[in-house]
Amino acid sequence: MTPPSFALIVDDEPDIRELLELTLGRMNIETRSAADLAEARELLSQHRFDLCLTDMKLPDGNGIELVEHISAHHAKTPVAVITAHGNMEWAIRALKAGAFDFVSKPVDLHILRNLVNTALKVSESHPRLDRRSRNELLGDSKAMQRTRATIAKVARSQAPIYIGGESGTGKELVARLIHNKGPRANQPFVPVNCGAIPDELMESEFFGHKKGSFTGAGADKDGLFQAAEGGTLFLDEVADLPLQMQVKLLRAIQEKAVRPVGSATEQSVDVRILSATHKNLATLVEDGRFRQDLYYRINVIELHVPPLRERREDIPQLTEHTLHKLARQTGLDTPHITPGALKNLNRYPFPGNVRELENILERAMTLCEDNTIRTQDLQLPATAQTSLPTPGAFDSGQIQLEEHLGEIEKKAIQQALEQTKYNKTAAAKLLGLSFRALRYRLKKLGLE
Repeated sequence: MTPPSFALIVDDEPDIRELLELTLGRMNIETRSAADLAEARELLSQHRFDLCLTDMKLPDGNGIELVEHISAHHAKTPVAVITAHGNMEWAIRALKAGAFDFVSKPVDLHILRNLVNTALKVSESHPRLDRRSRNELLGDSKAMQRTRATIAKVARSQAPIYIGGESGTGKELVARLIHNKGPRANQPFVPVNCGAIPDELMESEFFGHKKGSFTGAGADKDGLFQAAEGGTLFLDEVADLPLQMQVKLLRAIQEKAVRPVGSATEQSVDVRILSATHKNLATLVEDGRFRQDLYYRINVIELHVPPLRERREDIPQLTEHTLHKLARQTGLDTPHITPGALKNLNRYPFPGNVRELENILERAMTLCEDNTIRTQDLQLPATAQTSLPTPGAFDSGQIQLEEHLGEIEKKAIQQALEQTKYNKTAAAKLLGLSFRALRYRLKKLGLE
């Protein structure tokens, strides 16, 4: 028979302590109670607890001091704080200090039970080893070692994580790893591209709707929050949310509840929020294009994914892995890449990061002869450095990398065709391509 879990309750109000003791007791959790920080520290020195619930305001200090003490001396014990209703500033401070999660007064027992069950899953399992993610988030550079260590740490918390980084660095992969290494791993991971949802459908997509609430609503429909119940909702390109939706999202995150379109009541939801964008959110806040209160709410902990140019030593490993993956997908033998081609990859700045590396290698596999990738097969943009967009163009969303590189390539091919009076064989020779390679590029760029 599984022994009961053991929880520490810290609150100076006897009624609250009794309520929490009864609730946890019904969940087969033994409890010890303390009325202040001193008594809590004494109990922690005497017993090993699987969970701690503490009020924010205590007679001899506050809950954040207890969070810091437990993080320093009892790191395997998750601690959640109980805050006054609407006091999100203190809740965020507690999360930044290392709290597992928070619950607001008056305590909703359904939310409390969800929190406790999730916290106990963290307590039961030690942090998963770094090497478990090494096969998924590739690279042995110091930058990637730090990233994997941070993922292992934040996976144990329920604090909202903001994943920053350039396009193509693998932000969704990082989000999935945070989910898979945490206590919600067996529950849904729901990714959503915020920029891909039409404004008029956004509220319904996020929160669901009731039958008849608008034209075309022929049946009740759950939203993304309900789909992610018990798991993780990943808001990719969160900077693309319109201001009106930012207000509603902020309320849903703070209240842990959503109101479907056409419903008179809210539904409580148990969802962890991860978000990401390649844009500079702080700049958008300064410009008034992103709400400051939402920014602070989703950016409790920031995790930066390094660009490929800052970890060049990982390029050979990423290249080998990508070629093996592409070969499996196509049923072909893994191609050999010459030292010269690999040297050129190591020198290239990769503005599109890992995603661009994968695209370059996929194209090279198609173009190469004798199953050997040579420098010319890589088709590295020779004019990329002289034709770069204006500073900040990528951050502002004015231009996308694939579009930019495609335009450069299209212009070069068009000039070669015009120069050779549309003789494809002659144009291919002028461009240093095989006839087959030119046909591939013409088809891809829509120039046929």
